[in-house]
Amino acid sequence: MNPQKLLELLNKVKTKKLTPQKALECLKTLPFEDLGFARVDLHRHLRKGFPEVIYCQGKSVEQIVKIAQKIRQSGSVVLGTRIEKEVFQQVKPYFPEAKYYPQARIFVLEPKRRGTLKLKGNILVISAGTSDIPVAEEAALTCEVMGNRVERLYDVGVAGIHRFLAYIDKLKKAKVIIVVAGMEGALPSVVSGLVDKLVIAVPTSIGYGTCFGGVAPLLAMLNSCASGVVVVNIDNGFGAGCAASLINQL
Repeated sequence: MNPQKLLELLNKVKTKKLTPQKALECLKTLPFEDLGFARVDLHRHLRKGFPEVIYCQGKSVEQIVKIAQKIRQSGSVVLGTRIEKEVFQQVKPYFPEAKYYPQARIFVLEPKRRGTLKLKGNILVISAGTSDIPVAEEAALTCEVMGNRVERLYDVGVAGIHRFLAYIDKLKKAKVIIVVAGMEGALPSVVSGLVDKLVIAVPTSIGYGTCFGGVAPLLAMLNSCASGVVVVNIDNGFGAGCAASLINQL
């Protein structure tokens, strides 16, 4: 449940516009709601500051729609990740106002009463190569939907380090930095060696045979000699965005 919606409910009880019994009925499904195929965590917004996110890959259109409807009914923003364009086109008729971001494979459905979101802090999202941008965009959009101010710096990998060094001022302004890289995964170490900010490293599955689908950059990042580097799973832009948001909004 959206915290603002819960406050409105409690105020109605306080001003006697709603009986405690009626309020209790409204709160019965607060912890979660069982849809048979999914147990939607309606309490997560109160606990974590952001509602449950729909991981769309592997779910049917019907399942995505029903979960989204429940989250929307609670008054929260709906964020769906890893949804292909063809699937979103089937979901769209149920939510005409939903926005789709094809590079990130994300859709967002804003609550009707959300209003203008006041963005906080400054998260910098960096990609080593152009091929890493889809994962970087998943991270950046996750951060933005969660209420963070985001800057992007793409295609500045170590093969041409002068490109990265030309934007050193952006690094200094950031509160948290997400670095997305495939191939040999060296960029997070370079970035962390230059700043006093936490660097969240995201290995991608971009690379040739011995990249092993992202295992090579993952191991390189885990073995970074630079202090202040933490690593998420391969291609996990969403996980990096969530972590950066929590840190940025402390």
